Amino acid sequence: MPSASTKAAATSTVADTRLAPGAPGHRRMSFALFAAGLAAFALLYSTQALLPAISAEFGATASAASWTVSAATGALALLVLPMSALSERFGRRTMMTASLAVAVAVGLLVPFAPSLEWLVALRAVQGAALAGLPASAMAFLAEEVRPKALIAAIGLFVAGNSIGGMSGRIVTGWVAQMWGWRAGLLAVGLMAVACAVAFRVLIPKARHFTPGSLNPKALAATVRTHLADPLLMRLYAIGALFMTVFGAVYTVIGYRLVEAPFSLPQGVIGSVFLVYLVGTVSSAAAGKLVGRLGRRGALYLAVGTTAAGLLLSLSDALAAVLLGLVLITAGFFAGHAVASSSVSRTATTGRAQASALYQSAYYIGSSVGGTLGAIAFHSGGWAGTVLLGLVAVLGVVSITLYGSHSARVQARRIPLRTAH
Repeated sequence: MPSASTKAAATSTVADTRLAPGAPGHRRMSFALFAAGLAAFALLYSTQALLPAISAEFGATASAASWTVSAATGALALLVLPMSALSERFGRRTMMTASLAVAVAVGLLVPFAPSLEWLVALRAVQGAALAGLPASAMAFLAEEVRPKALIAAIGLFVAGNSIGGMSGRIVTGWVAQMWGWRAGLLAVGLMAVACAVAFRVLIPKARHFTPGSLNPKALAATVRTHLADPLLMRLYAIGALFMTVFGAVYTVIGYRLVEAPFSLPQGVIGSVFLVYLVGTVSSAAAGKLVGRLGRRGALYLAVGTTAAGLLLSLSDALAAVLLGLVLITAGFFAGHAVASSSVSRTATTGRAQASALYQSAYYIGSSVGGTLGAIAFHSGGWAGTVLLGLVAVLGVVSITLYGSHSARVQARRIPLRTAH
């Protein structure tokens, strides 16, 4: 029987084969996942900056056109959990490759949709395909990268997500201004093709993946356990509510800026999404905020910043509106970073499923926010959308206050149990 030291040495040897900065394949892996994240999020939100132009061509209301975004994010939300389970059986690399291939293929068909109904249907298929990427990418990194290098690797993938979401909107905006919204979508589709090819060429083979069996009963039991956890449920709700605000604002902002008194051209409206860079900074600073203020304190600061941005955006001065978007974006990304990181820390078992449930709630919030934000805008203008956002923000405050109250109650009960 091998000794404990022999087992430790074997474990160390296995761990040493995982990728680390400077090791062969690490840079290729990093660039591959950056390209995958860029392609995925450029495709996922590709129609968002083009909604006014899509409405104009099909004679559709803002709420009807918003389904070209909501259908994609909604399908992703519904399928991210089963897709993560499939990656346990067929492999992370295979799942990511298949997801990108289908999403890119559909992306090349989207610009030729003959009607709004066809456009929404194709976007739903695209979102369903993209559901296989986020959970598989995170699991791939956890298995193939050394622990000390994992945060940096995940950070680069997330950077690809945010830059992809931003660049996709900017590219579609400027191309659409010159050649129409269909050309804008085609440009993003071609950009995604290049990224998908780069991903497939660069991604190294998985060396530490062990296929598992598909066990629906075990998966269902794990999901039930997470859904029965009050803290996890609060975190899921917080993520969904923050994304409701964000989805509503960025789905509708194009309609507001294209109208008087702003009357901005499509390319300039697309460039407004450069504000996303603020979110990259605020999400990176979330860890320091939690260290100084605690998790709830950081959430209150994020909520306050988001609410201040919503109120400031009511102004008819363009500078004030843009500053409002900066505050909304900073508050959203900080709140999202706090909530999503808390999920991984709270779940002691089934972390992949816990994270997948958070992603589902997050993208459901995006779908609901986009649709309800457009309906509110149609009914009450920008003030209606802001009101919806403030209601969602109030929901985050209520949940956080309830969590604080529950923690105090539990803290009082523990000494009583000890005394008995």
